[in-house]
Amino acid sequence: MSLQDRIINHFSDSIQTKQDAMASLCELIEFASQKIVEALVNDKKVLTCGNGGSAGDAQHFSSEMLNRFERERPALPAIALSTDTSTITSIANDYHFDEIFAKQLRALGQAGDILLVYTSSGNSGNILKAVKVAHDRDMTVIALSGKDGGALAGALNEADIEIRVPSGSTARIQEVHLLISHCLCDLIDHQLFGG
Repeated sequence: MSLQDRIINHFSDSIQTKQDAMASLCELIEFASQKIVEALVNDKKVLTCGNGGSAGDAQHFSSEMLNRFERERPALPAIALSTDTSTITSIANDYHFDEIFAKQLRALGQAGDILLVYTSSGNSGNILKAVKVAHDRDMTVIALSGKDGGALAGALNEADIEIRVPSGSTARIQEVHLLISHCLCDLIDHQLFGG
């Protein structure tokens, strides 16, 4: 297979995964956007987290909320829990890596806030602990996941929303997570500011 054929395969696989996600996830994405809007109009915030590329996705969503997406509008409250390296490394060093998001949530999370988690496998210990703390603090969890949902699927409750990308490929899952994030940003802006 030539290098260009490999490129074509990546594009084709990405397109197919996005089409599969479009066919199965639109209602969940809409519902998640409504939950976020409901929290924001009640002076609550969105806290995001993930590991590796998923940490990048969590930060991307937070930056779009705090700054802007595609139009000028007031800043919206969002905190990416994966951005403060001093906090993350001190928690991991003094306690355990599984606590890096949970400990921050205990300090920053309030009832009515949203925890938006990004995970391709659903099996990260620090994500699972964060979900437990979110539930303890009466927060709604919106989980962008993939594969079979992993342990996360069983840790979610009836008030939570899981948006599971129909793919077993981490790369394809993360590509669709970015698209879902952009959909959420657009829907949030539309519901809050019209247009």
